[in-house]
This record gives sequence, C-alpha cells and structure tokens, in this order.
Amino acid sequence: MSERSPREVRPEVWVNCAASADGRIAFAEGARARLSSAEDLRRVQAMRADVDGILVGVGTVLLDDPSLRVHWDLLGRAPGAEPTRIVVDGSGRTPEGARVLDGSIPTIVGVSERCHRRFPAHVRTIVAGSARVDLGLLFVRLAELGVRRLLVEGGSEILASVLGAGLFDRFTVYYAPVLIGDGTAPSIVAGRAARSFDDVRGLELRGIERSGEGYVATYVPRRAPGPAPPGPPDRTAPFEP
Repeated sequence: MSERSPREVRPEVWVNCAASADGRIAFAEGARARLSSAEDLRRVQAMRADVDGILVGVGTVLLDDPSLRVHWDLLGRAPGAEPTRIVVDGSGRTPEGARVLDGSIPTIVGVSERCHRRFPAHVRTIVAGSARVDLGLLFVRLAELGVRRLLVEGGSEILASVLGAGLFDRFTVYYAPVLIGDGTAPSIVAGRAARSFDDVRGLELRGIERSGEGYVATYVPRRAPGPAPPGPPDRTAPFEP
C-alpha cells in the first residue's frame, strides 16, 4: 500500500486575517492595527471555538503577545474547551514571559533542528525541518496529535508560507474600509513576489459578505489551472470538513 501524502493526513486548515482595503495587516514597522469590526471579532471567536488548534508565527508573538484564547463573552456562551495554541518558532525566540507559555492552555511550539531552546515542561515541542520549520511536516505531526481543524492567524510570513504552499482549505479576509499605505506596513503575505501568472497561487472566490463597515471575502484553492469562470459567487458557507 502506498504512503499517504501530507495533504491526506494534515488537518483541515482555515487561514484567516483582517486587512485594510489596500491589503495591509498592520501599521508601519508591524505595529498592531485593530482592523476587525465588532461583527468580525465575533466571527473570529466563533471560528476559534470550532477548531482544535490556533497557529501563529513567532513574529506575531513578539509584536502582539497574543493569548490565543477564545473570548467566550463575545459569543454569549459559557466557556468551553480551548483550542491548543501553536507557535511556529524555528530558532526559539518566544519570550519566557509570553502569554502563550503561561501554561493555562495546552501549547505546542514547532521548531527546527537548529533550535536549542528549552521550553517549560508544560509546552510540547515538535521538531519539523532542519534550517527552518517545515510547515507541511508540522501539520502532519499536528494531525497525529489529534488536531483535526487548524486555524492559521498570521503574521504575513506564516500566511505567505501556508498559502503559497497550498496547505490550506479555506482563506478568509476581513477588509476594513481604511487605507494604510505601502512602505514598512506588512501586507497579507510577505516574501518574493510573483513575476508572472505562471508563478502565482490561484484562488477561487467562494463568497463575499458584509460585516459591519467592511466585508469578508472567502477563497478556496484553485484546483484546476486557468482563469476562474465568470459569474457571481455564492454566499459564504460554513467551514465544514
């Protein structure tokens, strides 16, 4: 029997972010920008409550020190099980006092072989990759640990890596009605820009929905080459396996 590919064993992956109308996810130098509307914040919390793990890169931890908790009060629900917090940190830069390491929620740190950092005993480490974290391998390891649904929240380098490698099943962006501008403000995806349509990652638009003063666009990977067929997209559907 042939071995299964990473696509067959990885979790269902939902990539989500909030951006300005010109595609920026933070202010200059990466300073945090609260771009989501109140309606979108509730949407994100509902997503968090429905997954097994929430993944961010170490850059987000260094800049924002997120808790990666579900804010149950925004959902009007009693607190339930919290998803596992997952940090991609190839060289072990997560600060000792970071909230993701506080031990209140199960936490996993994905590292590379060059990381010699000792994390607290309550933090599980997964070595995936030599010089840097191999996200495809990390996702396989997470699936083996029972992470069936994974929410990827950023920053731009992680978004670029997951989207660029096609390691996702759904991609949602809340677009706020503001303009931030170019320069040092990070865009949705970082890294090398495509030079032609031969070098792009194709997306299929599945829905556009108003959310407060902004809107949410939902995409899935384009499975077949060539331009998407014309016609209006359907409304955003629930995230289903």
